[in-house]
Amino acid sequence: MNMKEVSKIHSTFLAIFSIVFIWSAIYPKDSFTWVLEVFPAVIGIIIIIFTYKKFRFTTFVYGLILIHAIILLIGGHYTYAEMPLFNWIKDSFHLSRNYYDRLGHFAQGFIPAFISREILIRKSYLKKGKMLLFIVICICLAISAAYELIEWLVAEVTGSAADAFLGTQGDVWDTQWDMFLALIGSMSAVFMFSKIHDKCIEKFK
Repeated sequence: MNMKEVSKIHSTFLAIFSIVFIWSAIYPKDSFTWVLEVFPAVIGIIIIIFTYKKFRFTTFVYGLILIHAIILLIGGHYTYAEMPLFNWIKDSFHLSRNYYDRLGHFAQGFIPAFISREILIRKSYLKKGKMLLFIVICICLAISAAYELIEWLVAEVTGSAADAFLGTQGDVWDTQWDMFLALIGSMSAVFMFSKIHDKCIEKFK
């Protein structure tokens, strides 16, 4: 596959993001929560666009970034506690909560693991091995912890207006669960999918 074909795929990804973004912005459940949830996805896409010529990720990673962005956009539209499909799962299986936020935090570890891993490998900062795995997992945990601190700061500043953004659903251990799932996501990425990622990097080269 030549670079023109690859660029078309990446442009398609951007078009899909744009369509989902527009849908997400139309009558969201809570406008304030929508802004908070969607903001990271928008910033991420802007950074990708401006750095595209300087550092182009593999299509594998761009696809994962698109998936993560869509998760954020859907969460922003409905709020994580009211995502309809996961409400149906909750009711059908008599679960205690809507687990869409758990999916989001798993993705918060899983997908940044590939982003950070690819940067570290291709920029030759580290060789493949145990240290690379350790640092990638640490980066993902740092991202998760930083996001939890942002949630805390928003809650302190805005009070009850941030309830939908926090999405704790009455769980006092929600923050710990969020970071734990990010940890599981990052470990799943590096231990189960590193070889697939390596092949994508080799093909890209």
